[in-house]
Amino acid sequence: MITMAVKYPASDTPVIVAKDLKQVYKISRGFLHPADQLQAVSGVSFTVRSGKTLAVVGESGCGKSTLARMVSLIETPSEGELRLNGVDVIHASAAEHHALRRTVQMVFQNPYGSLNPRKKIGAILEAPLEINTPLTATERAEKARAMLALVGLRPEHYDRYPHMFSGGQRQRIAIARALMLNPSLIVADEPVSALDVSIQAQVLNLLADLQQELGLAYLFISHDLGVVRHIAHDVLVMYLGHAVEQGEKKTIFAQPLHPYTQALLASTPGIVGSGVVKRRIVLKGELPSPLNPPSGCVFSTRCPYVVARCHVERPLLRELGGRQVACHEAEQFIQPAAVQQ
Repeated sequence: MITMAVKYPASDTPVIVAKDLKQVYKISRGFLHPADQLQAVSGVSFTVRSGKTLAVVGESGCGKSTLARMVSLIETPSEGELRLNGVDVIHASAAEHHALRRTVQMVFQNPYGSLNPRKKIGAILEAPLEINTPLTATERAEKARAMLALVGLRPEHYDRYPHMFSGGQRQRIAIARALMLNPSLIVADEPVSALDVSIQAQVLNLLADLQQELGLAYLFISHDLGVVRHIAHDVLVMYLGHAVEQGEKKTIFAQPLHPYTQALLASTPGIVGSGVVKRRIVLKGELPSPLNPPSGCVFSTRCPYVVARCHVERPLLRELGGRQVACHEAEQFIQPAAVQQ
């Protein structure tokens, strides 16, 4: 009998620990010019435990997807420390690195482009097992059919092609494929943004059910705070490669202390929080180029509360009001309830 999926129990060892992660890309300007440096991620730290979801939010270009590629072992960080199930990823041997790749899997944004249209669903699901395990063809097929049932699909779907399914069904198949090697961490990069709103809730509920049943850890990448509100336990807000606010979801949603977080929440339909969120905050200007970030606070060129200090001194993350926030003026947004946290 093939084990359908592994239940990961709660553990004192976090599934993933990132400390001061940085990713710098060199951008060529031609043979006679020195390469520019683009700092896509600038010193981000976080921890994700079994059964928990960390949502990483921010506008396009903030570094979310770069962070996802580092965590999923597609890219090696330029600096910092990354541990997966207690193993140092950056200094791991080739054998350790190969074993670690099985413990972290990705669910991509577009369910229409992430599945091979020339292969049947059974073959798509069995491919990771064929490459990474000694299971027989019969055992692989058994596990693939069991995984289809786990994500709410029927046995007859095993012999069908991707074009025969709706977007929501294809994303269920993509989730099933990600679970075939029994990972402890799923990196979900905008997994519902390409789906109709009516289908998004079904996929989010499936992810939540799988997490509860299997003890999975999720790194959930999204720009939609309405989606994050339903799936996350903790939130990391990024702007131009920097973490500007992070902490428990309920704390940040109830009373955001960074002006950028306030603007994101205020622009999200259906989210009602404190008086800070109810005020309409409109971001002015364009997102600065990561090749030429502002001096001082990276948000200073668009912040409605900017002061002279913001242009010359970059704020560091600090504990305030039950979370970490990188803002010189954050105290002015604290209300009595947040002070007591």
